[in-house]
Amino acid sequence: MPMKIIAAVGFTCLLTSGCGGAASSSDDADSKATPTRTVLPQRLDQPDMNGDLEPDAPADDAPFSKQLEHELSVRTLKMAQSEGKTTAQCPSGIESNKGRTVACTTTYDGLTIRWDVTIGEKAAWSESYVEYEATPSTGVITKAGVAKLLFGNYKGYIDYALCNNIPKATLVPLNVETKYKCEVVDKGKNPTGFATSTVRATEAGPRAY
Repeated sequence: MPMKIIAAVGFTCLLTSGCGGAASSSDDADSKATPTRTVLPQRLDQPDMNGDLEPDAPADDAPFSKQLEHELSVRTLKMAQSEGKTTAQCPSGIESNKGRTVACTTTYDGLTIRWDVTIGEKAAWSESYVEYEATPSTGVITKAGVAKLLFGNYKGYIDYALCNNIPKATLVPLNVETKYKCEVVDKGKNPTGFATSTVRATEAGPRAY
């Protein structure tokens, strides 16, 4: 009977100096004036909110390794939240190795992510399903994914967003602040030059706060 995958609980089936005397009080006031803010350079406009993030599934009778490759491709696209070319590679014949940890890889537009996969039990209710846990080595941030996030969070209010040059796609650590920051510009408003959100990568897609 062909093996399939399943998610289970705990398992799954980012000094100036100058000359002269002391400065006048007016000079002091000028020196303490609010600094001019530089508007962030990259503009993000309304993205396609309905892109297809589901790669073609393998046949129902495909080996477990192929089913797993598909599942990890889906999870990679979920992190990116943007359409892109994906590939996946897992060792074959791993479903019968309970407790074994193996390395699978996925790629997103040429960027490589390693997944540490631990094989679990066969499902108690069916011999055809295998539990597993998979942890990615890194996260993915995409410009389109961040745009989708911001326009989704501020739906109806946002005119556009400004960011500091987020690449089309790049690898970043999971769940920590990145160097990428954005300002949401409301409809009818002008940008202030203040970044209001810092981008993070998570397994569920980009987050900005």
